[in-house]
Amino acid sequence: MANFQREKSLINNYLNKLEQAPSHAIESIFDEFVSDEFECFAVYPFNQMSSKKEAIDKVWMPLHKAFCRLQRRQDIFMAGRNEYDGKVWVMSMGHFLGLFDRDWLNIRATQKMTMLRYAEFFCIENDKILKSGLFFDIIGFMQMVGMNPLPPTTGNYFVYPGPRKHNGILTEVQSPEAGVKTLKLVEAMIDDLSTLNITANDNYPPAILAKTWHEDMEWYGPAGIGASYTITRYQQQHSYPFRQQLKDKKFNGHVCRIAEGEFACFFGWPNLTNTSTGGFLGLPGGSQPADMRVADIYSREDDKLKENWVLIDIPYWLKQQGLDIIERTTSILNPIKQ
Repeated sequence: MANFQREKSLINNYLNKLEQAPSHAIESIFDEFVSDEFECFAVYPFNQMSSKKEAIDKVWMPLHKAFCRLQRRQDIFMAGRNEYDGKVWVMSMGHFLGLFDRDWLNIRATQKMTMLRYAEFFCIENDKILKSGLFFDIIGFMQMVGMNPLPPTTGNYFVYPGPRKHNGILTEVQSPEAGVKTLKLVEAMIDDLSTLNITANDNYPPAILAKTWHEDMEWYGPAGIGASYTITRYQQQHSYPFRQQLKDKKFNGHVCRIAEGEFACFFGWPNLTNTSTGGFLGLPGGSQPADMRVADIYSREDDKLKENWVLIDIPYWLKQQGLDIIERTTSILNPIKQ
């Protein structure tokens, strides 16, 4: 049975070299580790990229130029076989840290230590990275540098911790049975949510969540929503607003869904389609359906899900409704000098 050590070692080497590389060396690192048929599914404003050069030019070169002494500080590193295509995927989640010395996405540099929350997924084929899913919490980054584009949040946004047990870096071989147990628990949770979507039960009791979630669950949501602790506070601060202020929710499936040991993760591009009826994120509603690109990472404790780190491409969701939250905020707070 595959233990994914080869694929994890490849990605570990890639990430280490990319972190330490000067900008002029990024292309050679991509040539070493990334397939010529590479494609990337990323958050707005990067979106789908269909070549190594496009990913380098749009994402990695600007990021390395904007952040001096850039570090990738991983909280979770895992791998598994994708339920959808049978390929091995590796996932890295945590924060980038560096000195924000040059503007990035027209966000004004602060010359200060800054963190950028991320989750990155890698599909491995023939010892090369064939595909990736790339999520940044750009709104969270904007808030960190004093450029908040949204109204007050229902939860609380901050620099989120990794797993409470500090056991998220899965460099050693994990029990296959543990991974199966984790994945089955995540799938049961997804089935419960899908049932709520079908029945439109937007005021469901805590007992529904308690079937798969620990009572003291920790849910680390994207900036604009924030984090919640315990089932009841999660319902009050995220789940009820999400369910009651969005209608016509449709689950579109995932690109990747894997588990290893006590951890599981997935991303969709998009996961969901819904329509805002007003109030969600403190913003008005409308008639335009919009897609949500979402990445979820879970940790299991015994027979329940305990922690969940979530990244939602909120800028893309708003862009489809006519609001470019990045362009609007940067143009107001960082206007072009005439």
